[in-house]
Amino acid sequence: MSYQIGDNVPNITLQDTDGNHTTIEAGTGKHTVLLFFPLAFSSVCTEELCSVRDNMKLYESLNANIYGISIDSFFSLKAFKQSQNLNFTLLSDFNKVQSTNFGVLNNDFFGMIGVAKRSAFVLDGDMKLIHAEILEDASHMPNFDKIKEVLQ
Repeated sequence: MSYQIGDNVPNITLQDTDGNHTTIEAGTGKHTVLLFFPLAFSSVCTEELCSVRDNMKLYESLNANIYGISIDSFFSLKAFKQSQNLNFTLLSDFNKVQSTNFGVLNNDFFGMIGVAKRSAFVLDGDMKLIHAEILEDASHMPNFDKIKEVLQ
């Protein structure tokens, strides 16, 4: 399954860095930004998520919740979050359910199968998909200017 712009995305439940199940659902009154990234501790992923960290006040002012999602275990994500002092929620899609649902699984990431492609999705407060960007080249970053524009 792969969601399209205008689709209502069902609730998303994944494990956070403490192993707790976190559910992203409609009715929060906030936009949701989902940032799928290939692997914790890799250079471009670190650069991407630190950029988000450094701009959290802006995202908060735009009434948005930010979630970083990868196929790493929640144990790895906890260490990554602590090492980079990330100030937003990281979620483990270890079983690749949401990566599959969003159509972002990569069949060859440096020889690894099933790693999420770097991608960004924006959902409105009712969980309707209003922006999607899936990058085929993991060395590129999402278009954060476009994300900010969609959030305004």
